[in-house]
Amino acid sequence: MDDKLQEQVLKHLDQNDAVDSNDLAKALEVDHQNVVGIIKSLQCFDNLITVEPRSTKKWELSAEGKQVAQNGSYEYNIFSAIPPDGISQSELMKKVPNSKIGFSKAMSNKWIKVDKDCVDGPRCLRKAENVKDLVRVHLNFLAEGQIDQIDAKVLSDLKKRKLASETVIKSFFVKKGKAFTTVLEKPEADLTAQMLQDGSWKSKTFKDYNYNALGVLPQSGHLHPLMKVRSAYRQIFLEMGFSEMPTNNFVESSFWNFDALFQPQQHPARDAHDTFFIKEPAVTNQFPMEYLERVKKVHSEGGYGSQGYRYDWKIEEAQKNVLRTHTTAVSSRMLYALAQQAEFKPVKYFSIDRVFRNETLDSTHLAEFHQVEGVVADRSVTLGDLMGILREFFRKLGIHKLRFKPAYNPYTEPSMEVFGYHNGLGKWVEIGNSGVFRPEMLRPMGLPEDVNVIAWGLSLERPTMIKLGIDNIRDLCGHKVDLQMVYDSPICQMDF
Repeated sequence: MDDKLQEQVLKHLDQNDAVDSNDLAKALEVDHQNVVGIIKSLQCFDNLITVEPRSTKKWELSAEGKQVAQNGSYEYNIFSAIPPDGISQSELMKKVPNSKIGFSKAMSNKWIKVDKDCVDGPRCLRKAENVKDLVRVHLNFLAEGQIDQIDAKVLSDLKKRKLASETVIKSFFVKKGKAFTTVLEKPEADLTAQMLQDGSWKSKTFKDYNYNALGVLPQSGHLHPLMKVRSAYRQIFLEMGFSEMPTNNFVESSFWNFDALFQPQQHPARDAHDTFFIKEPAVTNQFPMEYLERVKKVHSEGGYGSQGYRYDWKIEEAQKNVLRTHTTAVSSRMLYALAQQAEFKPVKYFSIDRVFRNETLDSTHLAEFHQVEGVVADRSVTLGDLMGILREFFRKLGIHKLRFKPAYNPYTEPSMEVFGYHNGLGKWVEIGNSGVFRPEMLRPMGLPEDVNVIAWGLSLERPTMIKLGIDNIRDLCGHKVDLQMVYDSPICQMDF
């Protein structure tokens, strides 16, 4: 059918040089959309035809308008139904179709009047002697295409009465092109060995090569928004002279995750409601035993100026394997290794990796998230040094307004929560936690007494959510993430 219609279109165009697509559809007695499809397919052939889009406005009668044009307007029919001596209003309304509209219009035109003093009820009388049904006349003008015979105000009134409407008719004006022909041959895209052998290439038409085409971009991977923010954080740490800690051990013993940090064994965080415990292997026995004994003593008896927690410390609790609840477990390993060196050297460490908490999942909590941690170990570093480093760190993130609030952590004293002013939200937002590691944590490791360690940690997810305007963390992480969001996320600029 398409090939036959294509042939008819080309033949008609060959005979007429140029044609409107609507006229062409009428001439071929086919649907206009079918003709449009053929025209678009012919445009694929270079210089075969030229096509110019056109839009024309046309007034058309509605179904009701066609009925009025044939039978007369409602008001004229009302007028015509009134005899010279009048008629009761109730009888008139029953006699004429659409009498309510016709009666209202006839009264408005002052064609009729109503005598309300009659004994048998209101009576309708003619007020005008002769009237002309201009509505019917104008509708017939429109039907015949004589729109120039009708005033704009009359057209507006017909439109309001829904007797006629103006429609936009779109079409294409088609002309012959420079390479017009009625016999189409699809250009060849490739020169084949068979064409060379039989010589058919001599009579073939080939497509022109487009040397400016860039081609289809190859599919590639996309960094998740969290990884973009992670890269920005990592770059800041490296610029400030920090070294990255190895964080590839997701499973830790309770000893390194809790005990080494001077966190008591009865602390709520060590409960199954807050921590994931490993089934296999459930425990470990690989500890530096001398260090373990010092940790046990500071917990149960105290030391280094502390009275400890005064409880019966059990190695069975320390042996339990867990999914690490914070990357501070890595910091405790690194600080212990630092203490074993023959000569102490100041260090600055950082880490960005996953931690696991047995949380109830909601719009702001996941059981798995990222922790960003910074650690500085040096002689006589103070809380003032910590605040200065924090101000510089967050300044590089674009956060210039900071506030510090006293807080409590089992392994830092003093401790501070860090708040930053978010211009977009117009309020202060908690962005991290920090503090000075307690002597009860550092001295059992073997670090010199004049060495202090300052540290801070913050979330990776929260600033990413703020930056991307995400209010549900499950839209950022997990199996329900919209991949289009990953593709469209901008290069990370922490513009607080």
